Amino acid sequence: MRYTTKRFWLLLLLLMTVVAIVATSVFIKQHKESVIYSIRVEKILTANKDTKTPKGEDAQILKHKDTETDNFSASLHPPIPASLQVSADQLFAHVQRLNFTRHTPAERSRTRAYIITELKKMGWKPKLERFQDGINIFAERPGTDKDTGAILVGAHYDTIYNSPGADDNASGVAVTLELARILGSFPTPRTLQLAFFDQEEAGLLGSKAFVTNKKHLENLQGVIVMDMVGYACHTPLCQKYPTGLPVTPPSDKGDFLAVIGDTEHLPLLHAFQNSQMLPAVSLNKGDQEERHKNDKNKKVGGLIPPVLTLPIPLKGLLTPDTLRSDHAPFWYQGIGAVLVTDTANLRTPHYHQPSDIPATIDREFFTGTAQVVVNATSKLLENGVSPN
Repeated sequence: MRYTTKRFWLLLLLLMTVVAIVATSVFIKQHKESVIYSIRVEKILTANKDTKTPKGEDAQILKHKDTETDNFSASLHPPIPASLQVSADQLFAHVQRLNFTRHTPAERSRTRAYIITELKKMGWKPKLERFQDGINIFAERPGTDKDTGAILVGAHYDTIYNSPGADDNASGVAVTLELARILGSFPTPRTLQLAFFDQEEAGLLGSKAFVTNKKHLENLQGVIVMDMVGYACHTPLCQKYPTGLPVTPPSDKGDFLAVIGDTEHLPLLHAFQNSQMLPAVSLNKGDQEERHKNDKNKKVGGLIPPVLTLPIPLKGLLTPDTLRSDHAPFWYQGIGAVLVTDTANLRTPHYHQPSDIPATIDREFFTGTAQVVVNATSKLLENGVSPN
């Protein structure tokens, strides 16, 4: 009897593994096709720039085709409202002001004081939420329709003992603060919530404590967690990939943004995939003018990076490398959540090192990443199909 039971469970386990592998392959294939489509569109819109100038009837035909292409491009790339454009200067200023280790109680207290001060300047009313091992910061801006629920945006603010953590995770804190500045007074149907988690580096303790408060989960329609969003590498093969997770990246370099979500809440991933269908320049006008003054020969503008969305089946059971940040506790509670990241140690050599300083942040990539997050968040805050 025991032998038969043992064989039954082994066969059941084998069957579940096969199903999981097949499900992963299907979702990766679907995602691959969507990424390839977006790349093909860009190639169609930018091809043949070096062809000879046509004349006469050919010129009229091509002019008509160019008009059609421009209209197609405009439909894919609606203009970003000025009120939603991020500021590179604001973002980088936050990273520079947080250029210290944020590990000890005193250092984390200093960090909280900075975050709270910045939020209050913007009109937010942040609250401290204590748990056994630390203190989270929470704030919310009510929406115009309470029945549509809330979207939570968060990032951890602590570091390991020997790193100032410019990328890990002052970059995530900076984008959350910039989003708070832009969307704090921007009326939307859904409520916008902000969370700054403590003790992520000690084992996701802050986010685990956060989800134990059931009030936080009531009518929560989606969560966006940012963890390391400021580093890019621009040489071929500088990007590594986790074993057991077949992906088709949009580049052979580490210049794309990864957004990881569970397959049960795909609309959250779709919001980020659609957010890249926008104009390339994401810096606001003030930033551009200021940088022109400083160096007229310097490249101006923040290009929106390619976005690689990864749907993960079985809440990461077969891919534990996708469970390393504060989105994971929300998955375990059945709440849709995405991790927005530059892929951490799979890309940057400064991960958990003293060299993780502001000078290693790629300003253009960082700014473009922030714009992607603002675009996706503003879309999710609108009244529409629930991302959960």
